[in-house]
Amino acid sequence: MQTLLHTANTRGHASHGWLNSYHTFSFAGYNNPQRVHFGVLRVLNDDTVAAGMGFGTHPHDNMEIISIPLEGTLEHKDNAGNHGIIRHGDVQVMSAGTGIAHSEKNHSQTEQVKFLQIWVFPNKRNVQPRYDQQAFEAANRHNQFQQVLSPNSDDAGVWIHQDAWFHLADFDAGFVAEYQVKKPGNGVYVFVLEGDATVAGQALHRRDGFGVWDTASFTVKGDTDTRLLLMEVPMELR
Repeated sequence: MQTLLHTANTRGHASHGWLNSYHTFSFAGYNNPQRVHFGVLRVLNDDTVAAGMGFGTHPHDNMEIISIPLEGTLEHKDNAGNHGIIRHGDVQVMSAGTGIAHSEKNHSQTEQVKFLQIWVFPNKRNVQPRYDQQAFEAANRHNQFQQVLSPNSDDAGVWIHQDAWFHLADFDAGFVAEYQVKKPGNGVYVFVLEGDATVAGQALHRRDGFGVWDTASFTVKGDTDTRLLLMEVPMELR
């Protein structure tokens, strides 16, 4: 088993007034050659956007983009005619493929929104752009791994063009579970949303990130009541 620890206080940080963003991997003005990606996981941004503000229309191509609101509500628009409201409990995916322009803004004029912006390199280039989102019941991740993303359109959750599986988990203090890696050659990047946990023997705290690979399974324990996001991705860039 190989592991990699990124504590919360070592992330890149950018404050633009309307946007407060923490970058686990190199992004925009944060350039760390030692932290460019974890396998095909390229971006993990922890963003807080002020009321009524947001990212104006901008282009993407050949990237799988996942948005997970943690607090508040996002509004999405793109040049393919999609318009959606993304709430806490939802997961949104966008396959940029041959190219798409979109905006993401705080839907509320009074409350801030907090969300994760995640980019994953695809395993197919120049696909037809697509957009999807799905709501997930919090009860279905209590002391279990709730699959919210996979490579398969007929599997639980949303899907992307990559052999990746994402799970959310809300563990009670003292609860222990074994995570089974779905595909040989994949690794898992665990991001602690709230609370404290021990993953593969490593103590983790709020907003710490921890990569695990070269193993078929590992243990996850809630040291306190904890909320986790587990992102299983191929470790080899192709």
